[in-house]
Amino acid sequence: MRNGLLIILAVFFAPLAGFADEPQTPCDFAKGADISWVTEMESTGARFFTTDGTETDCFVLMKQLGLNAIRLRVWVDPAEHGNWCNKTDLLDKAKRTARAGMDVMIDFHYSDWWADPSHQTTPAAWRNCTYEEMKQAVAEHTKDILQALKDEGITPRWVQVGNETSNGFLWPMGDAKQHPEQYAGLFAAGYEAVKTIFPDAIVIVHLDNGYDPELYDWNLGALLAGGAKFDMIGMSLYPYWAHLTDSNRTADATITDCIANIKRVAERFGCDVMIAETGMECADEQGRLASDAVLNEGKAQLVRIIKECRDNTGGHCKGVFYWEPECRPGAYRLGAFTEDGKPTVIMDAFKE
Repeated sequence: MRNGLLIILAVFFAPLAGFADEPQTPCDFAKGADISWVTEMESTGARFFTTDGTETDCFVLMKQLGLNAIRLRVWVDPAEHGNWCNKTDLLDKAKRTARAGMDVMIDFHYSDWWADPSHQTTPAAWRNCTYEEMKQAVAEHTKDILQALKDEGITPRWVQVGNETSNGFLWPMGDAKQHPEQYAGLFAAGYEAVKTIFPDAIVIVHLDNGYDPELYDWNLGALLAGGAKFDMIGMSLYPYWAHLTDSNRTADATITDCIANIKRVAERFGCDVMIAETGMECADEQGRLASDAVLNEGKAQLVRIIKECRDNTGGHCKGVFYWEPECRPGAYRLGAFTEDGKPTVIMDAFKE
């Protein structure tokens, strides 16, 4: 199927003319984080502090650390998982984001729990839907969540239709390799639903492995061939996970290849790009805070990613989001905080 889609790509569209370089200004470039876990963490007693030990709200702290945007995921019906990241929880976090004066990105997982390239489980309530009913379910859920935000006076700047849909979403119906036309149709239903509530919102298609050009060609080609549209391409960029997958792949090579792919897809698909997720090593194998050398290397990698995305993509990379930096070392290896709730040196990258 992949080879067939590459043929479709060659016929469907030729590489677009290059963009003129656009100087990037600070307000054009998002420096953000996905901190969707924060309310669940707070429910178990987690507290957050500045580096000098002053307790503060996590959202306020992110703003103080140099961030200007927050990304928030939403699940369809996570009742079996504590109801975290449902509509009510999302609204709470979105209101806190707005009060802190930061832009909001909404990340629709279209699942009752985690969705990623290995897990795109159809919500329980949708499992017996026909294709037409599934498109309607996607549209209704999308509009319901966004209307709730609108009713609270919150306007998201970006909306992701699906999370890391490298292999599609809403499996098996929306499997991008087995059913590319249905993948495109389901994505289109989400896109149109977003525009119904927020016509100016930037709709993002989000894939993993930003360093892999073949993935982006066949997946985005499938969407276009199926009549879907997107406004921006979101990428995940994790040098740590890339090295675990391929021990010969260095962090520097992963970043270099991703920057090259950003420029390539921006030209080929005629739209801007966002690093929707990234993260650096912050803990060792025992779940303890990593050494100073490892933390400083993580900071250096993040500094490079932000600088290159901002200054070396012809203005077409519009931001970088860290995934769950507020996590403690014992909870997630690629967080960026200490066990006692203080930011590590990794977070300094957002101010440089």
